[in-house]
Amino acid sequence: MNSFNGKSVIVTGGGKGVGLGISEAFLAAGAQVTICGRRPPEQTPEVNGNCARFIAADVRKPEDTQRLIDSVMETSGRLDVLINNAGGSPPIAAADAPYKLTESIIRLNLIAPMIFAQQAHAVMLRNAEGGSIINIASVSGERPSPGTAAYGAAKAGLINVSRSLAQEWGLDKVRVNSIIAGLIRTEASEEHYGGQRGMQMLEQALPMGRMAVPADIANACLFLASPTSAYVSGAALEVYGGGEPPSFLRIAEEAAALSQ
Repeated sequence: MNSFNGKSVIVTGGGKGVGLGISEAFLAAGAQVTICGRRPPEQTPEVNGNCARFIAADVRKPEDTQRLIDSVMETSGRLDVLINNAGGSPPIAAADAPYKLTESIIRLNLIAPMIFAQQAHAVMLRNAEGGSIINIASVSGERPSPGTAAYGAAKAGLINVSRSLAQEWGLDKVRVNSIIAGLIRTEASEEHYGGQRGMQMLEQALPMGRMAVPADIANACLFLASPTSAYVSGAALEVYGGGEPPSFLRIAEEAAALSQ
């Protein structure tokens, strides 16, 4: 993979989970990495003596993200890569979701990345080689998302936004891509997927027999941010190990087994 020596990278939510994996991958490749979050991480990412810089910022607040970019420009003089990774949603039935919660979910997962991308584009124009913006989307944006309807809708919008910005900013040499992530094993997975037993059952049902790990998403980010993918823009790269098999296949197999 290409070296990122001398390159400046921002990773939102870069102190834990998938964001931590992305941060560590770029640090290992020699980049200057700045991460953000509302609270400092338990441990700032570091690889081989290359340490990320943390700046407190709520990505839902445009003044915070602009302040973050201004700080990066002051210290690094450039911004080459923006990874819009921060996101998420609590599970809640659509019929019970307070409108303020729905608004907050869409703001975090769609509006915030759009505004941050706009702010990043403004400074990436100063680079002769442009820049790369990568939006971490989800398989929830491609299929129904019961229990997280607003999240799924926001991620679907993020995929579309990425394609639209790629066309608008092509002549500016600012590439915009999205990653459609599937089920990922992180420190929060047990709580989300019903403990170790639930995770084992899920992994047994997946085509590759396992969930993704943060390094899988990080490696895709390295590719999309590198000169290797110089003509890749507007792509929605599916990083989900073949996808989730349709439930009717399992039901049909179970029904056939019972009838024997």
